[in-house]
Amino acid sequence: MQRNITLAELREMFLAADESQASRVVAVLVSVVLAAVVLQLVRRRALREEHTPIWLALSGGLLLVSLRFDLLKSLTRAIGAWAPSSTLFFLGELFLLAICLNFAVRLSRASVQLKNLGQEVAILRARLDALKNDAPR
Repeated sequence: MQRNITLAELREMFLAADESQASRVVAVLVSVVLAAVVLQLVRRRALREEHTPIWLALSGGLLLVSLRFDLLKSLTRAIGAWAPSSTLFFLGELFLLAICLNFAVRLSRASVQLKNLGQEVAILRARLDALKNDAPR
């Protein structure tokens, strides 16, 4: 007779599974390469310094999770996810949401500044035209 496995037992089987050494090595390499790329972009001034802490924190977090997989499993249990990969995807989505929100706020600010600058230029142009028209010929 075959025994039925409950969902809780199945979840524990997912969480108890060992991670592969190859995936750990790849994750460490990706986090180190990400940090190196971020620093290179800042050095070439392709990435502004204000964004550097965000990306270095991300690469540090990836490195921490790569080296201490038990932390990821604990977080997976705490949030009620089924597998550590689900937790990583969830955290990645939260990170992307935060980045998108950050850029939306910056874009809104830039839009307001651009509108104000356009209005100031129009006022200055009107004053300049008025001065040209009033000047003696």
